[in-house]
Amino acid sequence: MDARAINAKLRKGEALTRDELGWFAQGLADLSVSDAQAGAFAMGVCLQGLGDAGRVALTLAMRDSGKVLDWDLDGPVLDKHSTGGVGDCVSLVLAPALAACGAYVPMISGRGLGHTGGTLDKMEAIPGVTVMLDEDRLRQVVDKAGCAIVGATANIAPADKRLYAIRDVTGTVESLDLITASILSKKLAARLEGLVLDVKCGSGAFMKTPDAARALATALVETAVAAGCPAKALITDMNQPPADALGNALEVQSSMRVLCDGVEDALFDLTAELGGVLLAQAGLAADEAAGTKTIADSIRDGRAAERFGQMIYALGGPVEFVDSWARFLPEAPVIQEIPAPRSGIVTAMAGEALGLAVVDLGGGRQVETDTVDPAVGLSDMVRLGDKVQKGQPLGRVHAAREGQADAAVAAVQAAITIGYRAPDLPPLIHERIG
Repeated sequence: MDARAINAKLRKGEALTRDELGWFAQGLADLSVSDAQAGAFAMGVCLQGLGDAGRVALTLAMRDSGKVLDWDLDGPVLDKHSTGGVGDCVSLVLAPALAACGAYVPMISGRGLGHTGGTLDKMEAIPGVTVMLDEDRLRQVVDKAGCAIVGATANIAPADKRLYAIRDVTGTVESLDLITASILSKKLAARLEGLVLDVKCGSGAFMKTPDAARALATALVETAVAAGCPAKALITDMNQPPADALGNALEVQSSMRVLCDGVEDALFDLTAELGGVLLAQAGLAADEAAGTKTIADSIRDGRAAERFGQMIYALGGPVEFVDSWARFLPEAPVIQEIPAPRSGIVTAMAGEALGLAVVDLGGGRQVETDTVDPAVGLSDMVRLGDKVQKGQPLGRVHAAREGQADAAVAAVQAAITIGYRAPDLPPLIHERIG
């Protein structure tokens, strides 16, 4: 086999065999496939597709290009993946809640991408926390705390890491086959016994329409199941953020208010629903409704917060973080209210524009090498259907400098539509797949 022959076959629309895709994935990992050949492969997949069998084969090949973990634990190994949105900090609440209910959660997460926030960036807003662990340390943290929110090491799906970087600079990110293989190769490398996929749909998501979200959710579930991992997807709403804040430390605050202060908002509800699916999958609950209640109870009675504190300490954070989290998180020097430009009802939010406003504040990356400011972002955001008076705050900007704050105020005002008729509020969960 060689890359030129495989790319030629792909270009002609001919189906690639499992052996060919396995060879190509190994070539990505060991650098025997050049960047030019990898770029041609990505473009070929974008234009021709791989088909269902090819998608599964590529996913498994990229998983097997590196280390596949195994576990010796007294409970099921479960995980969740979100396709990305704004104000989405579910992982920070869900991982410890699952651990409190008897599961083990080695949650391999990512950093911010485009207008969407990254779970690892949120974790690193907590002083001292280290998210890049070797395999032995990961096992220790999962065994002790029941959960670990960490980044993929160089040994986890190295073919995906290489191909993703090439897709990013060749305009080939938006391929259903490549997105599916990229997501699942890392998750399957953790040898999960259950996976729930949170596929976002709406103005703040990558998938803006129900049809696009359904196509991705179906591909993810079918590919995961074909690869031997029980999976289900929830298509969830991203026409407004599930949390009331956007930005790394600010989203940690939102998570801690759910875990520690008894706040039951959309973030709480979504966490419980996703966790309920996983507990039912793993036999830790009779059905999804019972699982949802079990997750909710673990948050209400403080067991989830206790697990979160154990995880943070095991990752190098403060031992007393859960008891006094507010004093540990960084604060921006400039906090400015966002006045409503007119009176009326909040009828729509341009979620992507809100996410980009946070990126412009320094809370995300324009390029991969950018340093993220964990303190900046938006907080106390209004919700769809809220009535506002002219001059009333739509939210607050947290910025490093006043000029940045002024620009963010204008961006948020432009991103929020204020009308005179109450909108039809979208459901939290649009559809269940699998």
